[in-house]
Amino acid sequence: MPPGDLIPRVVALQNPQQSYALYVPTKYSRERRWPVVYVFDPLARGPLALAQFQHAAEIHGYIVAVSNNSRNGAWQPEFEAAEAMLRDTQQRFTVDLKRIYFAGFSGGARVASQLAQLCKCAAGVLLSGAGFSHGLSPSAESKFPVFSAVGDADFNYRELIPLQDALEKAAFPHWLRIFDGPHEWAPPIVIYEALAWFRIQSVKSQREPRDDVFIAVQLSAAQARASALEKSGQLLAAWREDRQIATTFDSLVDTEALGAKASQLEKQKALGDAIKREHGDFEEQDRLSTAVLAATTPPQAPDASPSQNRAAAGLARDLRLRAEREKKPERVLVFKRALAGVFIGSLESGRDALDKKDFRRAESYFACASEANPESEWSFRNLAIARASSGDRKGSLEALRSARQLTKDLPAFSDWLKQEPAFSQLRSVPDFLALGGHD
Repeated sequence: MPPGDLIPRVVALQNPQQSYALYVPTKYSRERRWPVVYVFDPLARGPLALAQFQHAAEIHGYIVAVSNNSRNGAWQPEFEAAEAMLRDTQQRFTVDLKRIYFAGFSGGARVASQLAQLCKCAAGVLLSGAGFSHGLSPSAESKFPVFSAVGDADFNYRELIPLQDALEKAAFPHWLRIFDGPHEWAPPIVIYEALAWFRIQSVKSQREPRDDVFIAVQLSAAQARASALEKSGQLLAAWREDRQIATTFDSLVDTEALGAKASQLEKQKALGDAIKREHGDFEEQDRLSTAVLAATTPPQAPDASPSQNRAAAGLARDLRLRAEREKKPERVLVFKRALAGVFIGSLESGRDALDKKDFRRAESYFACASEANPESEWSFRNLAIARASSGDRKGSLEALRSARQLTKDLPAFSDWLKQEPAFSQLRSVPDFLALGGHD
């Protein structure tokens, strides 16, 4: 495992069923202890998630390990994957036990926060695209620095904004970074800022020595971002940035001027108006997504027709068209967040319905997901399974054609067609064979 290489799969020595993707900085040596970040992706995409961290880990000197087993689902498998990864990395490498960090995206973020609350060993947590685990909240009993990152079109944007108030109330050191994008991993530049922020927190807690040059560079970069936000008219974002800067650097440099600037912005009526608009956007997002999701789960008779079950997808289509036609950027973001919530909610509920063999209800959910995001191959694949399972051959083939047009890996798609049990009754149909189901 040479330092400086992105290693996609390391098998745990004591548990061969568990593996993780790994990056070790080029300058790694056993002569000193190194900070480590344990990362969790909702779909167990270890190498993909690790690629987001590689540059920052190299620059800041962090070991990064991403589970290839932990995925959205039951807690016990996620905990076992985390435990195996922690034990194995600490057996193989010289880890600084005072600088253990957890990070995750979406459901993986909830895993990261829950592990930090349980172990009481975290020097910091990076939450990307989601907040704390459902049912848990920031508690004074287990404090740790929290760096939150979220796309401005992410449906969980409306969760991570209020989370900052809860973190402040519980006296958690915290930082919020909003980037341009949907529900996805924070980009490498944001990961870089997160690991730099963790280093500043470590200096303040005396986990690592003070570096005045590094502190000055980070302060200057943060002030430049705040100034750019204010100049572009994003008063609310600038105010939040100024407050974060003053709190983060309060014991490291003179922050009196920074605090005064935030206070001046707070007195402006325009700031209060911006906060009210944001709250209104959150309410509208909830209303829009709830209306669509509620329509996907009507009381259904056993003999309900496929067309009746698909009717709810029309609401998702209408919402998507509204987003495409809207001219005001701030309104577009509200529609995109609502659509993303419909998409994810429909996929999750659809998979649950499939597991329960409620195929008509599953079809309704996946049809809705496909309308919310027509570029999702995964939605059309699941829609095809649900329709085939309910006996709708024509509808299944229609969904398969859409999935085939979207796939970026035709051989893998063909293999899936051959192996998926739901298509057993279609394998003699010429139209199915034309999709690549058989040689």
